Amino acid sequence: MPEFPISDRKFKILVVEDDRTLREALRYNLVAEGYEVLVADDGGEGLVSARQYSPDVIVLDLMLPGLSGLEVCKAVRGDGSIVPIIMLTARDAELDRVGGLESGADDYVTKPFSMRELLARVGVQIRRMAMLKSVSQSTADQVIDLGNLVINRGSRGVTLDGKQLDLRPREFDLLAHLAANPGRVYTRDQLLQDVWGFEYSGDTRTVDVHVRWLRLKIEKDPSKPTLLGTVRGVGYRISV
Repeated sequence: MPEFPISDRKFKILVVEDDRTLREALRYNLVAEGYEVLVADDGGEGLVSARQYSPDVIVLDLMLPGLSGLEVCKAVRGDGSIVPIIMLTARDAELDRVGGLESGADDYVTKPFSMRELLARVGVQIRRMAMLKSVSQSTADQVIDLGNLVINRGSRGVTLDGKQLDLRPREFDLLAHLAANPGRVYTRDQLLQDVWGFEYSGDTRTVDVHVRWLRLKIEKDPSKPTLLGTVRGVGYRISV
């Protein structure tokens, strides 16, 4: 992934975790990496902190007292925030992972995890946001016009037949990346690297899930896509 300038200011990480030992371990290691760290031990407190302090990344446990991690994530996204959210899940089950993605999480880590992996994923999200900010500033007026589908990379808006679409942050990133080079076929691994971050180590089903969501919003018949196509055995492309 290309390097993008990152501010010298301390980045603010919000950790929402009810396990005191893990919460303090996360705080210690994140502070050691130079981050400013806020902590919360339940979902309600975490949501208040997210709204009040505008963190740069949220590390959010799935199972929390009060509001669950899924409920917190949905509420943050409902506020219109695109802050990166890394979900901590206790079980390596597809239902948990998909549930986190559907609620608006950007990444997930299954417990138990290595602290080094978690720190790497936080770094990926900060670099991704720096990239998005850089692209937004340099292409504020750039519009990708695919006829009935129009993507404004500066405002992060998408219209289909003149109607505004409501896309999740990562859905927009994926669509804009594919649409920037219509006709080019991207493998799932390439999309994980380009859209989710070079060090992202999630399985490629994450891409398939987001493609399925996009098709529900941009295709007349999602079961027979004509815009966001599959190249069997290779990957995906935008056709024009």
